[in-house]
Amino acid sequence: MAEVDASDITCRPPERVMRLARLGAFHQTRLSFMRQLLRRLKAEKWRFEERVFNIDANGVGHAVYVAHGPERSYSLVAFAHDLPAARRSDRVIATEWDATFTLFDGIPTEDDIARLAENVPKQEAGRVSDRELSLSRANRSVRLWDYVVDRLAAGKQPDAQKVAEIGYLMRTTAVYGSGKFGAADREYIADRPECHVPFQVEMLSVYLTRAFVMDLVEHMARMRAPDTALALDPALRRRFGIGNSTGLGMAPFLITHPALLNNWIAAREEALRRVRALPTATPDKIAAIRTTAARARLHAHGWRSQHPAQLEKLQDLRDDMNTLMAHLETADLAGPSPWNRLWLWAEDTLSLEGQEQLVSVLLEPYGDLVDDLGPTMSADEQDSWRIDGAMPLAELRAIIEDVYDWALAIDWSAKDAQARVWYTSEEKLEPRMGERHDEPLAPYEQPLCPGRDAARMHAALAVSDAPTVAEFLLKHPEHRHIARRAQIAARLPYAEIRDNTIDASVMPIDMLRMKLSFFGACHFDPRSDRWVRINMFQYAPFPEELSASAADDWTLPRLPEAGE
Repeated sequence: MAEVDASDITCRPPERVMRLARLGAFHQTRLSFMRQLLRRLKAEKWRFEERVFNIDANGVGHAVYVAHGPERSYSLVAFAHDLPAARRSDRVIATEWDATFTLFDGIPTEDDIARLAENVPKQEAGRVSDRELSLSRANRSVRLWDYVVDRLAAGKQPDAQKVAEIGYLMRTTAVYGSGKFGAADREYIADRPECHVPFQVEMLSVYLTRAFVMDLVEHMARMRAPDTALALDPALRRRFGIGNSTGLGMAPFLITHPALLNNWIAAREEALRRVRALPTATPDKIAAIRTTAARARLHAHGWRSQHPAQLEKLQDLRDDMNTLMAHLETADLAGPSPWNRLWLWAEDTLSLEGQEQLVSVLLEPYGDLVDDLGPTMSADEQDSWRIDGAMPLAELRAIIEDVYDWALAIDWSAKDAQARVWYTSEEKLEPRMGERHDEPLAPYEQPLCPGRDAARMHAALAVSDAPTVAEFLLKHPEHRHIARRAQIAARLPYAEIRDNTIDASVMPIDMLRMKLSFFGACHFDPRSDRWVRINMFQYAPFPEELSASAADDWTLPRLPEAGE
């Protein structure tokens, strides 16, 4: 393996990173949004208060959990419902849930609670105001909720293995923000320090939801058997996260927010570059890498799925982690450029799953080196949205041939190349994917295939005599959206997914996993090629534990030999 001068190490090129197969192998890192949130909450000494817990013996009522920050407070307003099992559904078309939530800007009054009680349980059918920052709902785990209530009521702890197999007591089916259903627009809060990093409102909502869910299950056990009921053992309690079911609605976000996508990937790639460029590693960092890899291997072996594609990935990951651990035992990590040498070995040896897990492992001990990249992951999309009409047409054509060379190599007349159609459902106004050759969907197609559209524009550019982009688009306004994207991608190298997003073989779950990994999600469990279940905040300290706990050392399970 050739030695590389650390000063010559650059970020991985977008043509390697921005392929769906690799994006669909991403794992959470210390730059993920959940972890950035908890680091901030601890560093700024946020206080948490259970202000209201008015839930009856049937599990019906409301609660208010308040997070007090340095400048302002945020309140999770939770409504618990007694939902018959026959009416419980994870589908977006559901109209009833076991619990519904909103994150309120400030502390709600009794009038606010009354207004929210009329609207939040209805979700899409209700309306909220700009005092509300998010809207969400969740259902109980059919396999675990009643079991845990029964065990606690009987004075017994749930079986740890059964808990590990599922990992959550409730699963959210949506966490909406950014102006949906009347909630506050992103611009309303974007300048607040605690909201500058993307999705901090949604992550705070889920974090407080987890606290409410755990309190609710213990409350239900006490209501059933006040003389014998136990609280959950604290270590077992932390094994519960919040589940989530996420479908196609999330995938187009990555295409419609190219600048934001670029900033997420660029931060991750720069973090990897910084670690790879280190000329040496101290003994404590070497030990930390080995421990983190061992914990990541344990995490991989505890990851469950029944989807064939995910089972294959899991086998690759487990094999890779075994190979990595064996290599770490013998590799000369005290020599020069140890992490770059390890990375080059991984590129030659491990699958995409193992390589992207190694990114997470390498960043873990180097918070002092990479955590400052977190704030760079936000983006003002409007800054990059204006088309440069004065650009010479030859320059635009050169950009297309550089950024979209992969698309120009595709035969777009082939049936499989355009097998899918992205459209918006009339009933829920949610993104959907249909079969172009089986359904009359073409008139409703959304512009979510940049590769094909770039190829179409390239053909038009070849026969155009317009000198500038502006004059070309006056004659061909149908290409405005892809001209804009091309100019953005020329400035922001990770802004574009470099794959055909309407091919017969496309797996939308690759896009879902990439986005969810930046949230900090774990245990991706696809239920089809179009929706996935995940776990959020599993093992994280609860609000009341945060001041005395490590805010950042919770994502991976502890090693048994550590006595945890």
